[in-house]
Formats: sequence, structure tokens, C-alpha cells
Amino acid sequence: MVFTHSLPLVPAPVSATAGEGRMPVIAQTRVLGSSLAAEQLIDAVERRSGIRLSPTDAAEAEIELRIDPAVAAAEGYALTVDERVEIVGADEAGLFYGVQTLLQLLREDEDGIWGFLRAEVRDAPRFDRRGVMLDVARHFFHVAEVKKFIDSTSALKFNHLHLHLSDDQGWRIHIDSWPRLTEVSSATSVDGHPGGFYTKDDYREIVAYAADRHMIVIPEIDLPGHAHAIGVAYPELVEEPVLNDGLISESARMGQALPVHGETYLGWGVGHSSVRIHEDRTYDFVRDVVRELAELTPGPYIHVGGDESLGTLQADFDLFAERVTAIVVEAGKTPIAWHEMGSAAGIAEGTIGQYWGKTTPEGTHAEEAAHFVERGGSLIMSAADVAYLDMKYTEDFPLGLTWAAVIDVRSAYEWEPTAVLDVPDAAILGIEAPLWSETTRTLSDVEQLVFPRAAAQAEIAWSPKEAPERVWDSFRTRLGALAPLWKAEGVDYHPADEIPWSTR
Repeated sequence: MVFTHSLPLVPAPVSATAGEGRMPVIAQTRVLGSSLAAEQLIDAVERRSGIRLSPTDAAEAEIELRIDPAVAAAEGYALTVDERVEIVGADEAGLFYGVQTLLQLLREDEDGIWGFLRAEVRDAPRFDRRGVMLDVARHFFHVAEVKKFIDSTSALKFNHLHLHLSDDQGWRIHIDSWPRLTEVSSATSVDGHPGGFYTKDDYREIVAYAADRHMIVIPEIDLPGHAHAIGVAYPELVEEPVLNDGLISESARMGQALPVHGETYLGWGVGHSSVRIHEDRTYDFVRDVVRELAELTPGPYIHVGGDESLGTLQADFDLFAERVTAIVVEAGKTPIAWHEMGSAAGIAEGTIGQYWGKTTPEGTHAEEAAHFVERGGSLIMSAADVAYLDMKYTEDFPLGLTWAAVIDVRSAYEWEPTAVLDVPDAAILGIEAPLWSETTRTLSDVEQLVFPRAAAQAEIAWSPKEAPERVWDSFRTRLGALAPLWKAEGVDYHPADEIPWSTR
């Protein structure tokens, strides 16, 4: 692989050869291609440079976008920038990702002249599953904010968006058959900040917007724990809170009130809530919610949670895990669950586990994760001490938490998803980088925690494991070159001291 710092690409492609000089970009530059990606390219160039490219049907256009399935594996592409630009996608997703790479090659010189760096790029992803998660339950983010998050993460070639739609502090999606969820349980967020919820049309709008950027939306309703907000709307569905010693001490330290059954909870302690496992009405509720989510969600997945159910007896938890995963299968979707649900012997075959333990597994985490594979499923790797985007960069960083680790950019970059668990490499679907929102009240807060570390996770998920450029010294330089693009797109990234940030 030939790759120089004059090609500032993140994630690193399979192969890239730098040419000499630039292909000028002017208002008369024409774009040929019927794909939505052509429109997205024209809009993005204008946002960054102020230059509006011209769509055309002329074969002699300076930029051509087309599809040829023979050019690469799924989602792959070939990109040539010389006297003209040619992007050939293996499919529509590949064409979109080729456009994202081309946009990273758009540069302004010292004289204020815009052009694309000349290059030959051949590319396709390492992992099929490249995800990010946005927690809209602890703090709510409106449709426009979610769209901006989709824009900035899909540009790094992430292709799944996991929306954490329910938790102890709030319920964020309207369900026709259980209307009090949004009438009563959506009004507030952590610390009493304003809440909100998505109407079904809001959710459809997010799903469609993501699909146009080749992202699959995965909705999560977290069960059987993290269910306090359900009990605010429907107290008969949820047990009395279990006030463990850790919750009591942590709430006192944070000055947060303890949870009270049937009343809004504004703290962020975990492990105290559980739906009533042995009540038939609980499963009526689950079936209705899953059915309505399945009707709204064209993607193949529904996430049913399963983490931190400290207030649920193990036998009850296992029973619930078996029943809830079966309900998702009955609705025609593939269940996803946090790795704790692997403790249940009879989880539905093919259930996907999401591992959020550490890179050195603790307790029974590895065993629980491996059980998904034994049941014919696969694993998504979200190791908390390297992939959790809500951890602080440094001990004194004003946003984020530290319970999993303090994660600087290098720590986020230097881990290997297949080296954490004793399962076949083929069982690892890919990675997901979650952003939990206890401390992020605004989208700007979210962006500071997500960027630049999401770029590290994107490279782990996309780029070849053994590529020469898959090393820290190369990555930090290429990452620094993203600064002008992020600034043009209004991304409020954290300018970490580890990175040599570019000004143009």
C-alpha cells in the first residue's frame, strides 16, 4: 500500500496512491450521475468552499459517479482524481462512501484556490457492522440534531445508528397502544432538564434521512431493567425500586434524589428498576411496543437492552430474556441485546450480543458474550474502556464520566475487536461506539465527546487490520487534516493535544 500524508484520509483505505498537484474545482465543474450521492456531493462542496458544482447529463463532465458491482466488495468503491474525477461504487453505499473520501481530498491552497488532491484509491470495509449509538433517553435530542449527528458520523463511513429510546429518566418514542409513555414519561431528562419524544412521523423522518446516508437505524427499548420511566406512566408494569448500596452512596455523592416508584427519576444511578417478570400484562406491553417499532423500522434489528438489571433476580432475568427475544423474532426482526442477556440459556437462536465489558473481560462477561455465538448469533464489540464515547479524555475534562476509563484519542485507536473474547473472528460483526448522555445536555456537548474519537473507531471498523497506515503516527496526522472539513460542517470537535490539527 502506497500512502503519504498528502492524502489525508480517515478511515485509511485499502490502497491509495497520491498523484501530483490538484484538480481545480470551479463553478463550471460539472457532475454526471443520477445517484443521490451526486446531489450530496454538490451540496457538500458548496457548504465547504462556497462553490456550487453543476449537475449535467454530458459524458464529458469533470466528475462522474457510476455503479459497477465488479469494482469492489459490497460498500466498496474505486476513486480516481486526475484531470477529471471518477467514482465507481460497487453499490449505492459504495458510491456514497467514495464521495465522502473525495470530500476529504477537497483542499484550499495558500491563494484561496480550491481543488481535489490527485489520487488513486481502492477501498472496501473490513467489518460489515460499523455503528454509533446516541442515547436520547438521559438527554433528549431533536430530529434536526439527530440528522446532524447522522451527517457527521456517516461521513466517517459508519453504517448503523443505534438509538437508545428508553431508560429510567425518559421514554422517547410514541406508542399508540400505550399513549401515556409519551404523555407522562417524556417531559424531563437527567437533572430535570427538558425532555421530549419522537412522534411516529419524527421517527420515520430520522429513519429515511439515515437511509439516504446508508445508515440502518436500530431502535432500543431497554428491558427488563432501566425501566423506571415505564413505571411513571404505567406503575402496574414495574416493580418497586431496589435501592442497593452503590446507588445510595452514588446518589448522595452526586446530590441526586433516590428513585421513587411511579415518580419521575432525575438522577442517573442504575440497577434499581425492573418490569414485573411474571405478569402477563408485561408481555402484552412488550409485544405491542415491539410490534409498533417493527412496523416503523425497515432495518432488520430491534435492540431489547438487558444491561445492568441489578434489581432483577437471575432466574427472572433469564426467563424474561428468553421471552423478549422470542417476541422480537415473532415480529420478524433480529433481536440485539447487551451481553448480560447471554446468561439466559434459551435466548432466541440468532440473537446478536453487544459486548460492553472491558478489553480484559471481568466476571462472567466473556462467558455471557460467547453464549450468543453458541446460539447461532454474532457479536458487536463496544468495549467500554476504549469505545465508549462518553468517557472523559482527561481526568479534568468538563464532560463525560470515568467509571470505565479515561480514554484519550490514542487509547480509542489502539485496540483490536477480535482480540477481546475467545470466539472465532467470524463471530465478530463489527463495532459500535456508544455515546451515553448523562453529561451531554446539548448537541455541542455530544460532538465534543464524539469527535475526534469516533474517527478512531471508524478506522478500526473500516480499514484493513494489517495495513501499513493502521498505526498511531499515521492516523494522528491524517486525523488532524480533518479539522477544516469539520469546521466547515459545524462539528464542534474537541481539539485534543495529541493531534496536529491542520488549518487548511
